[in-house]
Amino acid sequence: MRKEKGEMLQRIIAIDQSTSSTKALLFDEQCRLLERTNVDHQQYYPQTGWVEHDAEEIYQNMVEAIRSVKGTEEGEYSLCLTNQRETVVVWNKLTGKPIARAVVWQDTRGAELCRQLRSDERIAKMVMERSGLLIDPNFSASGVKWLLGNVEGAREQANRGELLLGTIDTWLVWRLTGGRVHATDTTNASRTMLFNIHTLQWDDELLRLFDIPRTMLPEVLPCDAVYGETTVEGIFDEPIKIAGVLGDSHGALVGQMCFETGSGKVTYGTGSSVMVNIGKDPLPAPEGLVTSVGFTAQGTTYYGYEGNIYSTGATLKWMCDQLGLVDKPAEMEALATSVADNGGVYVVPAFSGLGAPWWQSGVKGAVFGLTFATTKCHVVRAALESIAYQIKDLVDVMARATGGRLGEICADGGPTKNRFLMQFQADQLNTPVVCTEVDDASALGAVVMNGFARGLWTSFADVTPFRKVTHVYEPRTANPHLYEGWRRAVGQLICDAG
Repeated sequence: MRKEKGEMLQRIIAIDQSTSSTKALLFDEQCRLLERTNVDHQQYYPQTGWVEHDAEEIYQNMVEAIRSVKGTEEGEYSLCLTNQRETVVVWNKLTGKPIARAVVWQDTRGAELCRQLRSDERIAKMVMERSGLLIDPNFSASGVKWLLGNVEGAREQANRGELLLGTIDTWLVWRLTGGRVHATDTTNASRTMLFNIHTLQWDDELLRLFDIPRTMLPEVLPCDAVYGETTVEGIFDEPIKIAGVLGDSHGALVGQMCFETGSGKVTYGTGSSVMVNIGKDPLPAPEGLVTSVGFTAQGTTYYGYEGNIYSTGATLKWMCDQLGLVDKPAEMEALATSVADNGGVYVVPAFSGLGAPWWQSGVKGAVFGLTFATTKCHVVRAALESIAYQIKDLVDVMARATGGRLGEICADGGPTKNRFLMQFQADQLNTPVVCTEVDDASALGAVVMNGFARGLWTSFADVTPFRKVTHVYEPRTANPHLYEGWRRAVGQLICDAG
């Protein structure tokens, strides 16, 4: 885009609200990253299997992050959002206060309800056909039902039309606009288990199944819409536009410029998402995967096959924070490469159960193969390898569904800096792993949607050059016995869990 003389600089602040932190990233009109800040928020584990966030803390952290990256030079600023998906907030629209902490996507308190619903094949089939999803506590619906049934007075307030619900994007937009806008986008909506991916509307039968009043639900908009205006608590003298919203995995699909059918990406975050663009039709997903809205832009909705892994980056954080084997994840590569192999050790990080393609919420994590010869280097290496094995579990299913080995996998997220992991991943997949210049591909995807919404760009071809490849990891010959050992370990856990 060429600036005319006297035209103000375009500055786009992307909020990437993830499971562990809130990032604010300042981009220019050529999608160049100018500034970045990160604010962690607290994780709450009040009971076994419960994972919660303080929605108010997340909002305040976002405000401070925006304050930190806002430039001092004059410019035309706008805001876009990408967010952890499925995590759900329920709040009172009269007081503006959440009725409880947010139920995080890792939370398993809805597991028993989901198990009961899955036992009825008719219900399981109906949910899959309408929402594209398997019945699982990972998705928002069971968490909302639990809150309405267990928070004192919540059901009565909901029936009176006093409560609203939303994924994190919805909560942040509502707060940023002073309660004027209650909206989400098609990608976040498609991860709630309440949204019909064929009609692109909230589904009455799904709402009845989970006993959730329609009055609680936000308006659903395209990803490349203008959602409202905000001064961000007075940080800006004049209101700026909130334009461009989508879930983090979908943001990465866009940020990696996966606009063609069959192109795919892996996001390495707290958990990991593998998503492949399947085009304009919501095709039934192969067993173990789900179908979601990939993104809605330029007047068209594109769909994707997806599989979600609950613990990848979270496994590395657990190694640091809980076990104290290393001080920070950046130290793991040196330890992993200091030994020739994993020494027969396998870490299965089922801290919140196993996600796709297993969908076993009752399984607990375990470490297999410990001997007196095992060192912390072997355990650290096994933890890194577990990420690659879990990705392979999903990519193999997707490759079969799309007719063979994928041509390449685009990778983003903090763990892509670990060269051992990326090479091991390419070896296991027998597929090139492509890393790009921007680690935060989800934020870049939100910036793309912001530009579409405000007319900076008018086609996918306009933004494709913004993707800059930094490294391609070509596959080498992998030892097949390593992956066989992983499958045996997972199989044993599933068997033990009954």
